[in-house]
Amino acid sequence: MDGVLVIDKPAGLTSHDVVTRVRRILHEPRVGHTGTLDPFATGVLIVLVGRATRLAQFLSGVEKEYHAVVRFGYSTDTGDLTGKSTSEISEPTRRSSPLTWSDREIEAALQSLRGEIEQIPPMYSAKKLQGRKLYELARRGKSVERKPVRVKVCEFEALRCGGQFLKDNGDGTVDLAVRVVCSAGTYVRTLAEALGERLGIGAHLAELRRTRAGDFSIASAVTLDQLNKKVDEEALDTILLLPDAALRSMPFVDLTQRDAKRARQGIAISLSQHSDGAASQGENVRMRDEAGKLVAVGFYDAASNSLQPRVVVPPE
Repeated sequence: MDGVLVIDKPAGLTSHDVVTRVRRILHEPRVGHTGTLDPFATGVLIVLVGRATRLAQFLSGVEKEYHAVVRFGYSTDTGDLTGKSTSEISEPTRRSSPLTWSDREIEAALQSLRGEIEQIPPMYSAKKLQGRKLYELARRGKSVERKPVRVKVCEFEALRCGGQFLKDNGDGTVDLAVRVVCSAGTYVRTLAEALGERLGIGAHLAELRRTRAGDFSIASAVTLDQLNKKVDEEALDTILLLPDAALRSMPFVDLTQRDAKRARQGIAISLSQHSDGAASQGENVRMRDEAGKLVAVGFYDAASNSLQPRVVVPPE
């Protein structure tokens, strides 16, 4: 029982809650995830099972895609709908009335937040400072200085609904559905707040759904109920990706039986008989045995044209 599960996380559960439930369903203690989703958020959560937990470092820094709803009208202390309002809905001015914005104004605000930008991690986040998670400090009423983090927003676009960008909620707030493709570590909540600032009005995140993490999309995700059903049907293999398949975007080298054994011992393997040496210096490469099973992930050393195992996957 070693591999990767693509779970469609439901709202109301933490990522740790999902891991706990997967452990219980599979009766497997070695379970972890590769990227936290807020409790109110849904969508793709990559869960590693068994020996595949060793691969977390190669799956946690991947590009993410989200569908979200930004709500204009007021901001919250958490940056999302779970927080307390930090600004009252006031009588809108021409500048701050969303229903008077043109498509061009919305696009200009979105454009200003694309590319490489700096974000200050929110206090209500799982980011750690001196070993403490920021949200633990925030819940105690403390706020600490956070250094800006450079992230990349590859795509940030508004989505039309019924031909319109904006949806009037009838209570003084207006929603804008957006799609975001960004680097790991990007806070979509902070993007929502920044978008409101660009448009001159308080804003927060009303909905968030992760639709992709690296090569794993929501189309291949299963719910916890579906996972439980697959286990009952003894059909887990139909949804559990093998460790090698989980790293399919990484280049690979097939080793002889002798070299596979050496790799498992952490010994560097010469590529003179296995490859043309086309890998880049320091690049991660899958090291597979003759049956195509993952033995290790190694890094390429150009000077010696060899692979040095970085993480070894022990045999069954």
